[in-house]
Amino acid sequence: MQLLLFRHNWGLPETSWEQKLKRTSASGYAGFETGELLPSDYSLFHELLKKYRLGFIPQIFTSGTGIDEHLASFRKQLSALGIFQPTRVNCHSGSDQWTVSEATRFYQEAMRIEADMEFPVAHETHRGRCLFHPWAAFRLLEACPRLQICADFSHWVCVCERLLSEEEAILRECARRTIHIHARVGFENGPQVNDPRAPEWKAHVEAHEKWWSWIWEAQRAKGASLITLTPEFGPPTYLPTHPHTQAPIADLEAICSWQAQRQAERFKAWSEKNVK
Repeated sequence: MQLLLFRHNWGLPETSWEQKLKRTSASGYAGFETGELLPSDYSLFHELLKKYRLGFIPQIFTSGTGIDEHLASFRKQLSALGIFQPTRVNCHSGSDQWTVSEATRFYQEAMRIEADMEFPVAHETHRGRCLFHPWAAFRLLEACPRLQICADFSHWVCVCERLLSEEEAILRECARRTIHIHARVGFENGPQVNDPRAPEWKAHVEAHEKWWSWIWEAQRAKGASLITLTPEFGPPTYLPTHPHTQAPIADLEAICSWQAQRQAERFKAWSEKNVK
């Protein structure tokens, strides 16, 4: 099984798509993830992906005033992405306002829509969405056996205000359903620590890494050929800032690079240890 590292557009300097993709390729990433691509950019962006030999994970966001409108936006966005043959699609789906019954209906229909596509879709465990909380997610995973996720457990640490010490069974089930990882480190009072390299966050980094290792184990056991990972740390104000000046507390690019290298090294060591 391969680990493919993707760089998120979030927080990159506001330059051209070519400069961003060239920088991503030169930094050693296998691909690029973004939710900020306009249809008018599709043709150029497609050519740039080929030029720099990068995979692509488009990020989409369902929207509307009810389930049917969210489903319509889901179908419309997915249908436009075939040109890219994306490695995965990452989706912020549904709403945390829905009941379990409503969310189940959404995902059951979303699975039927996905079945017509030639690429896998990962539904993110994101605040404000159906999968915002571990127990809500677990009920939906039980109700929708084909539902696959993007695991961003930093959101759950924030929502639950703990390092998920009581949710191992849920995290293990999520590991079996995860096809994409957003490797950000959260803490009890927010979705992003100020600098994961700082020693005071050691326990939080190690907790998240334990969960990511469970994903690797579960996907390897399923026979998956690859797992994708994005070190998705965000810019200010996700990245805390100094008061008054609003200067970021840490260097975002250095954090993302550190996380990408750290997880690549961890995966390599894990793979060598688990060679049959």
